Amino acid sequence: MLLMRYIVQRERSRAAQKIIEEYLMPFVEKERYQMSIRCRLHSDNDLYRDQEQHKIRVDVNEWKCGYCRKRFYQEKYLDQHFDNRHYDLLNVSHSRCLADVCGALHCDLVMDSTPRKTKCNPAAASRNQHLCESLADSCFPVNEGPSASRLHEFFLWQFCDAHTFKGGQKPFSRGHRVKFTTTFTLFYDQLYFPSMQTSTKPYGSTFCN
Repeated sequence: MLLMRYIVQRERSRAAQKIIEEYLMPFVEKERYQMSIRCRLHSDNDLYRDQEQHKIRVDVNEWKCGYCRKRFYQEKYLDQHFDNRHYDLLNVSHSRCLADVCGALHCDLVMDSTPRKTKCNPAAASRNQHLCESLADSCFPVNEGPSASRLHEFFLWQFCDAHTFKGGQKPFSRGHRVKFTTTFTLFYDQLYFPSMQTSTKPYGSTFCN
């Protein structure tokens, strides 16, 4: 039972990291902003970071442990191997797990292979919105200057507004790295520099309203 809890926690942590890398960091990098270690989304606060970096994908159906070189034919078995044999190598310095912020970051939309419309839970949405806004405040304090202020506003739009169930706002509406590698920065520029005429289609996922 404990092993299963760690497996689920790892999967959700991986989903959160994917969201951060694709839907947040491109905009943070564009602003040349350095997130504080106090921000729960900082890479150094990822409990599984070192283990994930020691995954080696040899082939479609072959994975290798970067610590002991043992091989597996599915990633989930490598995950179980990490939990059983290399648990002592987890990054426990900050006692944080990215899975804890999954509600705020809409991890379920990334983990589900098929987007689906789900029943809204106002209580859960309120908790997730509060967590999301607290992440915006701690990661991008508005008193730290124009870049932090812009990223704070962006974070609320990109992640938090969808928790309100108002106006049909969808998560990740400001774009992301993978599908719009050449256009996400143009959208960000247009957002804060209206004189630019360039436009791009925002990315959206199925979400309950």
